[in-house]
Amino acid sequence: MRPAPRRPDSGAAPGALQATPARRVPVALRLGADLMIGMAAALGQAPWGLWPATVLALAALIWRVATAPSSRAAAWRALAIGAGHFALALAWITQPFLVEADRYGWMSPFALLLTALGGALFWALPALAAHRLGWNRASRAAALALALLVSDWLRGWIFTGLPWALTGHVWIDTPAGQIAAWLGAPGLSALTLAAALLPVLGSTPRNIATGAGLSAALIALTWGAGLARLAQPLPPDQPQIIRLVQPNADQTLKWDPFWAPQFYDRLTALSALPLDPALGEGRPDLVVWPETAVPFLLNEAGPALEDIAAHSGATTLVGIQRAEGAAWFNSLAEFTPDARIGAVYDKFHLVPFGEYIPWGDALARFGITAFAARHGNGYSRGPGPQVMAVEGLPTFQPLICYEAIFERHLLRGQRPEWILQVTNDAWFGTWSGPYQHLAQARLRAIQSGLPLLRAANTGVSAVIDARGDVRATLALNREGVLDAPLPEALPPTLWWRWGDLPMLALMALAVAALAIARRNRRGH
Repeated sequence: MRPAPRRPDSGAAPGALQATPARRVPVALRLGADLMIGMAAALGQAPWGLWPATVLALAALIWRVATAPSSRAAAWRALAIGAGHFALALAWITQPFLVEADRYGWMSPFALLLTALGGALFWALPALAAHRLGWNRASRAAALALALLVSDWLRGWIFTGLPWALTGHVWIDTPAGQIAAWLGAPGLSALTLAAALLPVLGSTPRNIATGAGLSAALIALTWGAGLARLAQPLPPDQPQIIRLVQPNADQTLKWDPFWAPQFYDRLTALSALPLDPALGEGRPDLVVWPETAVPFLLNEAGPALEDIAAHSGATTLVGIQRAEGAAWFNSLAEFTPDARIGAVYDKFHLVPFGEYIPWGDALARFGITAFAARHGNGYSRGPGPQVMAVEGLPTFQPLICYEAIFERHLLRGQRPEWILQVTNDAWFGTWSGPYQHLAQARLRAIQSGLPLLRAANTGVSAVIDARGDVRATLALNREGVLDAPLPEALPPTLWWRWGDLPMLALMALAVAALAIARRNRRGH
């Protein structure tokens, strides 16, 4: 009797743990399990913060891909897991379409489906490549972890970029998040993926346990490094007092002819509130209103200049729209105490389909316009990042809403002394979006070593110090003001000096090592 033919080498040693053949499990159950794995991977994101769930789920993803019978199966598994991840992590994407539900509500489920599948492609394509490049289970697992790391970085660039819900974002609210001061967001993603990979490399229960121990040791090491950084004293605060105004203007009512004047009156009344006696006497040194705070254009602001100056008693930075010929801009403008318009900053990284439509003039003929832009077919792009100077205050870099999720937009060549974000997170709902946006603002502070203050229409307004710690907040759906001294900056971080170059170099070395190992194996 002839012995049964042996299967091709899967890289597992005799007695190793083997994956259950896919044909034994119904397709619907496999799909459901993969979707659940993906949703578990999203639980490390804000507001949940369950980073162990993310590490374990990504380990399951790596295992599922590495043990897939073919590259095609690997890609489908990663697509399903990625879809579950992005469907939960980016569930807030449905909210902008519900602001005008009678007009855009029908698009909401399609937006979630397309966003989830689009994000999932950034996991499926690395899985396809990793399965083809690897020669056994361990090499496929390592290739996938590396490919996902590269994919995380590329998500910040492709199609203008959407670096939201990166695998490394799960560490922002932990001491381990401090390593971003050295290695940026890619460093955090590398930590997540390495921690998920190490147990999967084992082929026996003993080796898997060893890998899990190494994973725990890696997390503990970075955690300790973060604690050491957090233990270093911060420099004293600067003397200037900043007031962040949160009017809590409901987005569904914001431009309503009845409500818009009331929201404006709320802004001026909040700006006129007396300063907290614990912070001193007199007026704040700067008052900040959130993104698109007022119902009029900067071009038509003349009558409001004296009104705002009288109420604020200080320089007021106003999120406002302005027109320049046929072009419209989402801007931040300085209203001086003597009722003049000072420096103006125009948002330059616009939200696709929200603030502008690609080929907008042509598509507008068919009634397709940017739904978040209040005027015209959409906003025009500003000239780019800049440092603003306001009399009596340290220089700062302004960021409007969406711009703060891009680490590449921080001006490393011309170092400001703090960062200001004005935003309207009412578009993101109240469940997860505003908290994820806040977490990414914290990450910018950690990376740069600069304090970041954010004024949000409906919250979360916050004062964030140079290590990313939130000193004070105004909760969601609450009107009020946040008065605080301006935190001092730290010296430039390693990331500020070198950006992502160190991590990109390490990623290139890892790719080269994997390619050399594959070539050497073929040579044998």
